[in-house]
Amino acid sequence: MIVSIDPEINNYVFQQEGKLFQCWYTESSSKFLGQQNMMNHQGISHKYFRNLTLNLASPEKLKENMLHITDKATQDGLRSWALLPSVDLKQATADMIFEYVAKEIMGYDGSLTSNKLRDCYGDFMRGFVSFPLNIPGTAFHACLEGRKYAIKVIKDIFNVRKLSKPQHHDFVDFLLEEVGKGDSLLNEDMAVDLVFLLLLASHETVSSAITMAINFLTDNPSALEELTKENEAIARNRGSECSGITWNEYKSMTFTHMTINETVRLANIAPVLFRKVIKDVEIKGYTFPAGWQVMVCPAAIHLDPLRYPDPLSFNPWRWEGKELHVGSKNFMAFGGGARLCAGADFAKLQMATFLHHLVTKYRWKKIGGDFSRLPGLIFPNGLHIQLMEKQ
Repeated sequence: MIVSIDPEINNYVFQQEGKLFQCWYTESSSKFLGQQNMMNHQGISHKYFRNLTLNLASPEKLKENMLHITDKATQDGLRSWALLPSVDLKQATADMIFEYVAKEIMGYDGSLTSNKLRDCYGDFMRGFVSFPLNIPGTAFHACLEGRKYAIKVIKDIFNVRKLSKPQHHDFVDFLLEEVGKGDSLLNEDMAVDLVFLLLLASHETVSSAITMAINFLTDNPSALEELTKENEAIARNRGSECSGITWNEYKSMTFTHMTINETVRLANIAPVLFRKVIKDVEIKGYTFPAGWQVMVCPAAIHLDPLRYPDPLSFNPWRWEGKELHVGSKNFMAFGGGARLCAGADFAKLQMATFLHHLVTKYRWKKIGGDFSRLPGLIFPNGLHIQLMEKQ
């Protein structure tokens, strides 16, 4: 295993995807995500799966569809939380996102069925980084069982769709149409694995990022004040309180996007990424032998004081005047190269929408909770807040 904390080497590894390096996951990760999941595909087939995903999360789709859906779900969620004594922000945000994304992808409504698909993903995440001992009572076993049940629910939805005539015009319909093409690279098992992965990716990492943003803002009143000032100005100019965020408003949220970048830089939700060396290559005088794994560590760069002065401080102003919507060798929160996260734009939209409605309509108080790393970000006791409507 080669561990790289060098930004030039990391960038080179990502840029040489499919030529000198390829994506790599542990055997247990492949079991969890499915042997035919999008992340296990390389080259042309991975590009094909990425394009399928963009049918749901491209900038055009976000503008036409997902902004409105995200906006409404966020407002409804915050309104309901304000009626409670307190909420576990991580859990509540994950539940909220899962609900509207699952409905958009496959018409799933957890309130209308006894199969609690969201609970399966909870079991899955608790065992994703665990000792691979598959016996009842272990986190690893619970993870596999969670995946098994989730796959069954998704397959059942696919089967119902194949037998029903009405079109739902959602992502599952799109995938089934693609499966039916004679020259398609996609089969039904791949499509099911893709839905499983998208449901996981869309709610788990974004809910962690939103939770960390609120945690950082709570401890940094000057950043919260500036964020509130920007978003209240946008809300005032909109006029109607009933209207949702427009695409132009979203794109104008400069300090909000600075806050998002600073959150994902400091939170390092995906602290490492793995690649496998395809053939021997020399970089900076070192030979990377074919067959070896490379652990790329964006977190080490994000916390490097030479690149980010006072790196442990939450400081959105460090992004002032910088390009906010692209990665670089010094900012790889969403990966890089050909495997730059296909859902990055959607994640930013979800975060911006949440922050906008939170700071313009509510105030909050942190009740308790904590976070740690295993090695990814986890919230063993949640992060609890009391949410109150502004007068």
